[in-house]
Amino acid sequence: MQPYILVLYFSRNGATALLAKEIARGIQQVAGIDVRVRTVPSVSPDHEASLPAVPDSGAIYCSKEDLRDCAGLILGSPTRFGNMAAPLKHFLDTTSDLWLSGSLVNKPAAAFTSTGSLHGGQESTLLSMMMPLLHHGMILCGIPYTEPALSSTRSGGTPYGVSHFAAHGAPLQLTEDEITLSRALGRRVADLARTLSTQHD
Repeated sequence: MQPYILVLYFSRNGATALLAKEIARGIQQVAGIDVRVRTVPSVSPDHEASLPAVPDSGAIYCSKEDLRDCAGLILGSPTRFGNMAAPLKHFLDTTSDLWLSGSLVNKPAAAFTSTGSLHGGQESTLLSMMMPLLHHGMILCGIPYTEPALSSTRSGGTPYGVSHFAAHGAPLQLTEDEITLSRALGRRVADLARTLSTQHD
C-alpha cells in the first residue's frame, strides 16, 4: 500500500472542508504519497443519542486504522472559543491506544483552521490542535516565510498552519492566498513524510 497523508477535519459550515480539499490537492502534487480525507461525526450533549448516520457524500468518518496507518497527519477544525471543536477533540480523546503503542511517533503533522472573524482565535486553535500531536510524538511543521503568500495575505494564513477568515455574510470561498498556502502545507507534510519513510527504509 502506498503511504498516505491523513487529512482529518471537522467542519460545521463548510469553510474548514474547503481548506481540507485544497490541502489534499497539495499532497497529490507529491509523487509516491497518497491522500485520505476523513471527517468526524458531531457529538451530542444527549448521552442517549445515537451516532449520526454516515454521510452519503463528502468525506467519510475516520477510523482508528486510518489514523494508525498514516504516514503523516494534517488536522483541521473551526475555532470554538480559541480551541478546536468538540467533535475533533472527542475523536482524539479515543486514541490512547495509539499513544501507548507509539503508532504516530516520528510522523509529520500540521494543523489548519477557520474563524468567523480575523482575530477570532486562529493561532490559539492551531496551537490547541498541536498539543495532542506532541503527546503522540509527532513532528510538527507549519508554513515557513519562504512562502510569499504568508506575507501578502490579507485574510487567513499563519506560520502555525493554514487558516481561513470566513467573514460573516460573505460567500463561502477561499482567497487565492489561502489556496496557495493550503496547497503548500499539503506538499510540505507529504515531502516530509516521503523523506522520513525513505530514511526508515
